[in-house]
Amino acid sequence: MKVGVIPVNIGVQSADQVVQTAQFVESLGYESVWTFEHVVVPVNYESKYPYNKSGNMGAAPETNFVDPLIALAAVAASTTTLRLATGVNILSQVNPIYMAKQAASLDFMSNGRFMLGVGIGWLREEFEALGVPFEHRGARFDDYVAGMRKIWSGEVVEHESDFISWKGFKSYPLPIQNPFPVVMGGVKGKIFKRTAQLGNGWFAPTGDPAELKGHMENLKIECDAIGRDLSEIEITCMWPGVGGKDFLGELAAVGVSRVVMPMMGDGDPVERLSKVAEEVIG
Repeated sequence: MKVGVIPVNIGVQSADQVVQTAQFVESLGYESVWTFEHVVVPVNYESKYPYNKSGNMGAAPETNFVDPLIALAAVAASTTTLRLATGVNILSQVNPIYMAKQAASLDFMSNGRFMLGVGIGWLREEFEALGVPFEHRGARFDDYVAGMRKIWSGEVVEHESDFISWKGFKSYPLPIQNPFPVVMGGVKGKIFKRTAQLGNGWFAPTGDPAELKGHMENLKIECDAIGRDLSEIEITCMWPGVGGKDFLGELAAVGVSRVVMPMMGDGDPVERLSKVAEEVIG
């Protein structure tokens, strides 16, 4: 079972903290570091965070949200084996050419260690601040992924749709990894259909084996509908860092191949990370 940590870019107080945390978890044998993203945090918002009963994201507006790709670029420059991932970036609210360029560049600069985790987004107020329509963000997301894959192909890009009008260009460097891993995040809406059609991985914001089993059945249905082998999709889920190898075995039996442990938790984070590494990695 691969084990990662999340997030390395939220609530940090310095660049050194980001880099030293990444170097520390790499030394312990963790496989990857992940980030969260919000460009802005509204002081007040009516949107409901879908993965918390309170409906709030749990971060004050003053919380440092270092841009994920910039944070991971610093990590890439200061580590050698650690994989880097966004968990997740909100694709529907950004320019997809920039996202494709930045993702390819980060994979290039990290020697093929980057995984682009993307989501549709839930915070209407953030879309409004960015001047991007909240409506049709799901369809826009699908179109953006399809368009970005054309950019990463290295061929002349031609893509005409309701959201994109691209013609006659190329964008280099290409990602080192081929196919470049796009990880779909979430459990809401059409996520299983999207993952089956467009994703190399799926990141579930839950770590309950029973719940995951149901989600995996839904994902398999969507894969079967288009003749895709479910085993082609790498499954990542959240894990609170408890239960040891026995619990990880339950997750593996469901189909999970990577768990991502929150950095935040009870006690000293260095001791907690060290303990988990000794119990399940070392």
